[in-house]
Amino acid sequence: MRVAAIQYRPPKGQPDVARLNIGRLLDEAGQRGATLAVLPEMATTGYVWSSAQELAPHAEPAMGPTAAMLSTVARSHGMWVVCGFAERRRLPGQLGASGRPLATLHNSALVVSPAGEIVTCYRKMLLFDADLSWATPGWRRSIVPMGDGLRMAPAICMDINDPAFVGFLRAQQPEVFSFCTNWVDESVPVLPYWRERLRGWSGVFVAANTWGTDEGITFSGRSMVMGPAGRVLAEAPYEGDCVLIGEVAGR
Repeated sequence: MRVAAIQYRPPKGQPDVARLNIGRLLDEAGQRGATLAVLPEMATTGYVWSSAQELAPHAEPAMGPTAAMLSTVARSHGMWVVCGFAERRRLPGQLGASGRPLATLHNSALVVSPAGEIVTCYRKMLLFDADLSWATPGWRRSIVPMGDGLRMAPAICMDINDPAFVGFLRAQQPEVFSFCTNWVDESVPVLPYWRERLRGWSGVFVAANTWGTDEGITFSGRSMVMGPAGRVLAEAPYEGDCVLIGEVAGR
């Protein structure tokens, strides 16, 4: 199996531009033979927002323009795609003072099949400090059947710090873990920490990160593909957009 971790820094608050860039990066991954491509957390908007009101104009429903773009590209390459985005979800039956439906925002990731079907929309469950100003946590973990006996677990950034999620991985033992992240640069290598968190699970880890600085927070790049037993198959540089390809033997 050939997988792609796409390292990408979106233009802040410009989802239309980000979607064009993401489409080009996914085309590159598909042309290089990837059967799965993973993009970062909040890949259409940038990550740091002071409030839900500030982010809301750039958020979208799960079946919105990002889903439409991902569906088209996934289908054209026969490729699984996982992409983080800012989701606006209506609250059923709840109306505001104006009579309009109320909505909440989630830090979410779309999982799209090679047929272009939106298989699931995963919502980040363990929120980071920067999420707390605007995001509502999710409530459901996912295992996605990929065919040929493979199963994938999608998760977002802080989820890897959640003992409940790590326990879920160890219990379910999915063959693939797709990890959309905006991992903060803490001036220490992240690989030993990720290996420690994933101990007890044996599969393919596809981590797609952003890079650069957003509202004073610097991200660490170093997107990677890691095989069973924590073996690094490919790693991105600290800075720069790139399509990182990892070959997973025997899959």
